[in-house]
Amino acid sequence: MSDTNSTFNFTLSEELHSIQDLARSFADNEIRPIASQFDESQEFPHEIFAKLGELGLLGVLIPTEYDGSGLGYQEYAVIVEEIARACPAIALGVAAHNGLCTNHIFRFGGEEIRQKYIPTLATGKTMGAWGLTEPSAGSDAGGTRTTAILDGECYILNGSKNFITHGNVGDIALIMAVTDKTKGKRGISAFAIDKSMTGFYGSKKENKLGMRCSDTASLTFDNVRVPKSHLIGKEGEGFLQALQILDGGRISIAALSVGTAQAALDTSLKYANERKQFGKQLLDFQGIQFKLAKMSMDIEAARLLTYKAAWMKDRGENITLVAAQAKLFASEIAVRACEEAVQIHGGYGYIKEYPVEKLYRDVKLLTIGEGTSEVQKMVIARNLLNN
Repeated sequence: MSDTNSTFNFTLSEELHSIQDLARSFADNEIRPIASQFDESQEFPHEIFAKLGELGLLGVLIPTEYDGSGLGYQEYAVIVEEIARACPAIALGVAAHNGLCTNHIFRFGGEEIRQKYIPTLATGKTMGAWGLTEPSAGSDAGGTRTTAILDGECYILNGSKNFITHGNVGDIALIMAVTDKTKGKRGISAFAIDKSMTGFYGSKKENKLGMRCSDTASLTFDNVRVPKSHLIGKEGEGFLQALQILDGGRISIAALSVGTAQAALDTSLKYANERKQFGKQLLDFQGIQFKLAKMSMDIEAARLLTYKAAWMKDRGENITLVAAQAKLFASEIAVRACEEAVQIHGGYGYIKEYPVEKLYRDVKLLTIGEGTSEVQKMVIARNLLNN
């Protein structure tokens, strides 16, 4: 662990700026022009994700020896933020693929399972899903009912998951299942499985309010035989592994929130500069100026909190508290920023011709996914009270 007394550096390095430029250029040129099209069709943008894989943006946290980019959470946060400015739904897929499935298998899996799955995930040749949530186990992840019963050299998985990003398009999934019902959360284990296994399939693609091109679906496990070598870590470690993965995942949702809020501000500035009312530009009205000023301040505060959490994560420090703070604050201000953006646009903000309508629908998920705002407050309070 690094010296905890070192000062957080607020300036992006030259390398980080280069990565930011790469992600921003791709987002502006490849994602922004098609974002509304895929929102309307609700189709998963396979070609975009193939290009993201070629650029190394689907193996951000994976070392180069596994065909990853060998970068850290600071770079990861910047990448997710820039993609979210063009399309939050695509950024959500980037976050789920990098930070959840791929990262979980790499961090806690043995060498055999790493070699089997990580290189194709890191290059985008396969897509990853991460299965924790169930119909009866949302915020209460300890209520998991999917089971994994040892039978000789295999575990037999039965159950289901819902609200899973890449549930249908994902080839490989990291799944939490109960291996010992008597141990509660300590009886939950993690398994890496793939769609070649009989009885494992996606179903019921959700018709969502926002994030519509992000594939959200249920997963079903019907007597799926999973080799013992696909157990990630040891039996009973799955829930604790998931908590650590969620800490990092909250950084990515915070970054996604910052990017979405920044898109709302950028669009509002452009509109307020062009739109005239009562013979004046909207920018000349103090009420509009105050809205823009508040949005700008909140976004910058969220960005700094998010970057600090990423910086601490790269240093190996405990980020449970700061990641929850970043995720809670950034997602809440993103919702407010998008609401203000619609208000600034007036009636035009309510029609699909203007991008703030999509941002307003997309943003709400950010206060729900990776732990609701209420869960983040519980995490923050628990950490404060235990110190």
